[in-house]
Amino acid sequence: MRILVTGAAGFIGSTLTHRLLERGDEVLGFDNLNDYYDPTLKEARLARLQGRPGFTFVRADLEDRAAVDRAFKEFKPDRVVALAAQAGVRYSLENPRAYIDSNIVGFLNILEACRHFGCEHLVYASSSSVYGANRKLPFAVEDSVDHPVSLYAASKKANELMAHTYSHLYGIPTTGLRFFTVYGPWGRPDMALFLFTRKILAGEPIDVFNHGRHSRDFTYVDDIVEGVIRTLDRPPGPDPAYDPMHPTPASSTAPYRVYNIGNNQPVELLRYIEVLEDALGRKAEMRLLPMQPGDVPDTYADVSALQRDTGYTPSTPIETGVRNFVEWYRDYYKV
Repeated sequence: MRILVTGAAGFIGSTLTHRLLERGDEVLGFDNLNDYYDPTLKEARLARLQGRPGFTFVRADLEDRAAVDRAFKEFKPDRVVALAAQAGVRYSLENPRAYIDSNIVGFLNILEACRHFGCEHLVYASSSSVYGANRKLPFAVEDSVDHPVSLYAASKKANELMAHTYSHLYGIPTTGLRFFTVYGPWGRPDMALFLFTRKILAGEPIDVFNHGRHSRDFTYVDDIVEGVIRTLDRPPGPDPAYDPMHPTPASSTAPYRVYNIGNNQPVELLRYIEVLEDALGRKAEMRLLPMQPGDVPDTYADVSALQRDTGYTPSTPIETGVRNFVEWYRDYYKV
């Protein structure tokens, strides 16, 4: 297939693109390589893709409507994976407008391009952050998600609503994937595993919020990519079991689905740090701090809907995933 991947120089996007190329798909990568975190890491991910048969790349902003339209018109993708977004919960407190520009305006440009240039299936990144103030665990796609606690989360919830509208009005099959704390080789420097590894190796203390007592459904990047591909290959149709008298956010009479992708095994942050210490062979000096604004105490993915529809089962324990990350980190940074 011909697949357009936005955010192709990103953590998940670059890993996904390698997998798609390996199975013989043609991929057009679309990314602006912004400086939200170190662009040299994005350039290094992209360099590994450049020159691979079937890969082409466009450097542009999602907010650039003409650039998005041109990419669709010239490449003519069969399917689209929209991963590019302004990421980060904490940064959304400092720079809220970046989230509207990229995650709302940029996503609208993708939807409009899918509408006008044709698209068999749009798969897009949502986030576990949409569960916000919810406390019922595990988080299930059937749960109401109307209480976000960060603008980042609100923008991802808005993406789901926008996608549903286009599925309903124009019959575009769309699938939203709520990712749960993704980690692994080539990961993001703003995420805990990366920050902790850098500081522990440098002999610096690490900031541990909520005194390390919150839990996360840490999900290894290869498991995430497996779930993305399984959903990409299965465009949704209208849900025959959908009951408008008892609506669910997960499906619709339109060709629309939302799924969780997580490890289905939450781990307390203090345990995660122990696993990292074992992999590094060093102890961390911890600075225990209260919860940060915009954070949630716990995440835990109910992935039963994704398992039912695609056969997806996460298979990477944190001990394996963290060790793989540390090996990559030491090799990449020569430490």
